[in-house]
Amino acid sequence: MKHIKSLSLLAGLTATAITGLVANASADELVLSSWLPPKHPIVTEVINPWAEQVADVTEGRVTVRVLPKPVGSPPEHFDLAAEGIVDITYGLHSFTKDERFLRSRIGQFSFIANTATEGSKAYWNVYGGTLDAQAEHKGTKLLGLWVHGPGMFHNNQRKIETPEDFSGLKIRTPGGYIANLAQNLGVITQFMGPGEVYEKLSRGVIDGVTFPVEAIKSFKLTDYVKYSMKVPGGIYNTSWFLVMNEDIWDGISAEDQAAIEKVSGEALAELAGGAWDASDARGAAFVEEQGVEVYDAPAPVLARIKELADKEEAAWADAVKTTGFDGLAALAEMRSQTGISE
Repeated sequence: MKHIKSLSLLAGLTATAITGLVANASADELVLSSWLPPKHPIVTEVINPWAEQVADVTEGRVTVRVLPKPVGSPPEHFDLAAEGIVDITYGLHSFTKDERFLRSRIGQFSFIANTATEGSKAYWNVYGGTLDAQAEHKGTKLLGLWVHGPGMFHNNQRKIETPEDFSGLKIRTPGGYIANLAQNLGVITQFMGPGEVYEKLSRGVIDGVTFPVEAIKSFKLTDYVKYSMKVPGGIYNTSWFLVMNEDIWDGISAEDQAAIEKVSGEALAELAGGAWDASDARGAAFVEEQGVEVYDAPAPVLARIKELADKEEAAWADAVKTTGFDGLAALAEMRSQTGISE
């Protein structure tokens, strides 16, 4: 199968680096670029197990090789697959700055789900089904969608007790909805890959970060976080994709396509959600042991978040309407599936 079709996104990589990344790949295996740390739960408990499942269900006719180092930066990963630079990638929709994933933002809002499993399955069902996610992933076969556990607000300056306490805090956000929400709360937002957070937080470049609780443990941030605020259903979430280059997918037999689809889609959403939930449980225990103060958002803070969230949702729904979909109905459907009532 053809792995390298375009090198337009790899101008910054040397020929030696590219050769090292794809060395030993056989003609029968698919190459997956992974940008998270190799021991991150998404890699060890989602990507690697899914790759093993693909080999199992296709009886070895289709195998997936996870590269030890990423090809390109995290925001480039969708295009890496769409342009055929690698065969398979995963990533966050919010890392892509244009409007191509407009409908995906349903998975980023506040008050979405109390567990990643519930949220991921509902996200696959609603965005993947009702909102026709495949149409927004041009050039690829959409294999999976999921969300992480409820997003939290972590900082080392002060406990958030009133809406005014957000003002002036320098916080890393992953872009998308949470960046807009944070700015409207008076936060000075900074965008960076998750791997950069430790350095920037330890140096005082930022005061905090929006992450699910597992990431505080995964990225070793407890020495630089004092306060972690919880919001029912999450102050935000992030929407994730797993995609395969469309031409590569079309080159797979119908029998093997069907087999791969059985371990993808909703099954992958459940796998990813379960991995996030287990990691969140470990992260929560670790954060408590390290003395980080974890608390529920006070009523005035929740009310302000709700007020701003409603405006963001309405603006999104208006934009989605121009593409022929009812965004507010889809949001209601998703929250119904996760059992969240605002």
